[in-house]
Amino acid sequence: MKLFEGLAGYQPFALAALRIMTALQFIEHGTQKLFNLPVGDHAGTMSALSLTAAILEFGGGILLVLGLFTRPVAFLLSGEMAIAYFMAHMPQSFFPVNNGGDAAISFCFIFFYLVFAGPGALALDNRRGA
Repeated sequence: MKLFEGLAGYQPFALAALRIMTALQFIEHGTQKLFNLPVGDHAGTMSALSLTAAILEFGGGILLVLGLFTRPVAFLLSGEMAIAYFMAHMPQSFFPVNNGGDAAISFCFIFFYLVFAGPGALALDNRRGA
């Protein structure tokens, strides 16, 4: 359809917006666990598993915002979110709307998409030739 033909040229920028905005939201999960910022219920004494998740969310999120090592980081974070869903959310209820796992599922599949799509525009990976 002619109405949408011109949009294809903006695809790398739309992909960059998806990567950056998703990563910024993901960083927030890490900062809440690590620094209680923003203030919430997820901070405090953490198990080794929670600490690992917090470091992945914070550090991996920063790397994705920068578009640095996008594909391997996205693969790792996609797996983290799959594990988080099945360990923390699925046992509560089969339905994501009832178990609070909506975000984990969305993060998992967005990161999995980035493994295949790459970082898009505005990424340090593009300067590295990755």
